[in-house]
Amino acid sequence: MRIILISDAWHPQINGVVTTLTNTVATLKLLGHEVELITPDRFKTYPWPGYPDVGLAFLCGPRLRPIIKAFKPDAIHLVTEGPIGYAARRYCREMGYRYTSSYLSQFPQYFKLRIGFPELISSTYLRWFHSESARVMVATASLEREKQQQGYRHLTRWSRGVDTDLFRPRAKDFIKDQRPVFMFTGRVAIEKNIDAFLRLDLPGTKYVIGDGPYRETLEKKYPTVRFIGYQQGENLARFMGAADVFVFPSHTDTFGVVLLEALASGIPVAAYPVQGPMDVITDTNVGILSDDLQQAAITALSLNPQACRRFALDHTWEKCTQQFINNLVPMV
Repeated sequence: MRIILISDAWHPQINGVVTTLTNTVATLKLLGHEVELITPDRFKTYPWPGYPDVGLAFLCGPRLRPIIKAFKPDAIHLVTEGPIGYAARRYCREMGYRYTSSYLSQFPQYFKLRIGFPELISSTYLRWFHSESARVMVATASLEREKQQQGYRHLTRWSRGVDTDLFRPRAKDFIKDQRPVFMFTGRVAIEKNIDAFLRLDLPGTKYVIGDGPYRETLEKKYPTVRFIGYQQGENLARFMGAADVFVFPSHTDTFGVVLLEALASGIPVAAYPVQGPMDVITDTNVGILSDDLQQAAITALSLNPQACRRFALDHTWEKCTQQFINNLVPMV
């Protein structure tokens, strides 16, 4: 099958959307499909305030249309709802092409937290964006229920996976600080609620792996916390494998691929009982979900790393990618 994936999120960004897209494309190719990616690196972009690595490709339609036409796809999928996704949607509607889309991030909540943008406006836009999709892919059952209640139609499931060769149990002595090590990895932004983790009274050492507009504020506020910045590939996996508990304080993530990365590394999870963690951490042997995040983190220290690893081994990118393929529709 010839598949076009259109996304406003791509490298050098480091986030769950890019991780999902990177692994999905690689797996599609391994399965013998031809893939064309239309991402911001193919257009003139403008930096998103506070995120210099996030380029927005406004008015990209005239350059996008010939790419789609030349590739002659069998299926078109709109990964994100930004300017490139908007231009592709408009073209598909004009040409009468069928397409699928995915709801990956709670942008209305993000924009309200970051810049005070009214949630009603962005929610209305997203509902309109997905309204003509042949199928709207969501990662979890709870997100599917939420979107159904908000009037979304044609919802279907597209889960997430983890590279269990890269993320695996590793030597703890990679980190020399006092034990236990409680770790968060991800974008250091206000919507991740990292404050809730860093203000906990926990023994040992806290680590934050990642970067973002909120990092400087948090570094000043919590001088004893180790802020390491963005890490990728082998180095990220070594940090992850050297932790004792992965603490995930977010209330806004629709899934949280990093949860699977931690579990694959043999690291138990402590999180709030909210959408995302409740969908991923379905076994009390691998994570503790509680409104008392401090108690969850302490209790998680006693969980079995082997159980965490076994749980993650069932979440492969091949399974997720096959779900994705089954959800696609012929464009004509």
